[in-house]
Amino acid sequence: MTTARGVEGQSAELRLPAKLAAHPSVRALLARRAAGDVARPPAVIDATWLRELCLAAGADDAAAVSLDHPDLAGEREHAQSALPGTRTLIAMAVRMNRDNCRSPARSVANQEFHQTDEQANHAARSVTQALQDAGYRALNPSVGFPQEMDHFPSERIWVVAHKTVAVAAGLGVMGLHRNVIHPKFGNFILLATVLVDAEVSEYGQSLDYNPCIDCKLCVAACPVGAISKDGAFDALACTTHNYREFMSGFTDWAQTVADSEDAADYRSRVTDSESASMWQSLTSPPGYKSGYCMAVCPGGEDVLGPYLEDRKTFMDTVLRPLQDKKETLYVLPGSPAQEYAQRRFPHKPVKEVTGGWQPPAKRTP
Repeated sequence: MTTARGVEGQSAELRLPAKLAAHPSVRALLARRAAGDVARPPAVIDATWLRELCLAAGADDAAAVSLDHPDLAGEREHAQSALPGTRTLIAMAVRMNRDNCRSPARSVANQEFHQTDEQANHAARSVTQALQDAGYRALNPSVGFPQEMDHFPSERIWVVAHKTVAVAAGLGVMGLHRNVIHPKFGNFILLATVLVDAEVSEYGQSLDYNPCIDCKLCVAACPVGAISKDGAFDALACTTHNYREFMSGFTDWAQTVADSEDAADYRSRVTDSESASMWQSLTSPPGYKSGYCMAVCPGGEDVLGPYLEDRKTFMDTVLRPLQDKKETLYVLPGSPAQEYAQRRFPHKPVKEVTGGWQPPAKRTP
């Protein structure tokens, strides 16, 4: 199909095959165009309209960032692959209820994570639909899972790095614990991103300070020592434990099932509570094992008050219940996480797992 254009950029009569031109849908569209009922959207999206759209959809904060932003160099290829012609990324933040996230009861915290995850996905989808209705091409990748598991483990599985986009858009700064800390809401947020094929009249500006107050509570709370005071981060230790019932942990569990000689052998390797927990994660959204770094973080203007007013009470009511909780910690054999967990939290049972990163060692006959 070819399109001739008039002197002012208006489409002239389309040159279509006779059969296609006679189709009722084509004739209806051409008639609407001829009557001026099909308007092209503005080339540049109004930033105020866009922000109001995001907030009305359920986001608590939102800002746009150009795909040409220097901090998004690593995202350009992925964004263009997801939505060819992407010009702008819209970062959205949705708040979580803080005390739910802080609860030692994982069912409470995980429910909060998953409910907010659904809200963020819904908000991003609503914004995408509104942009589509306005005449733009837009796409919203998943906030979390599902992701591109056919890429695992050789390539990244996420379509867009939500944290990277949010920081570039000015919604927050990455804290010591590798969570984005919003200047007002702290790290009690989940992030969503919408890709759109147009520019925006005003882009967000990166924060000129870090809302992280360098309290090191995330270091004290992490049960496997994944966060170091000097800023180092052991991603493998974090994923092995916290994501035990996600992709890699499930692989390890499946290998354990396959390697067991019979039911009795399986039950000698996996406790009843572990089997029940894995069943729950298979029938419901999978559960995180900790997320304590997020739970104890006092950063953010809305969050900081109780910590400043009485740090001892904050420690006693937020940090110590998580430290004192008796729970199984999952570690790779011989790892720094294993040594740290056994030394720092001797009351928490430590279990060696492969993490799904490699097949289990063959047993000696």
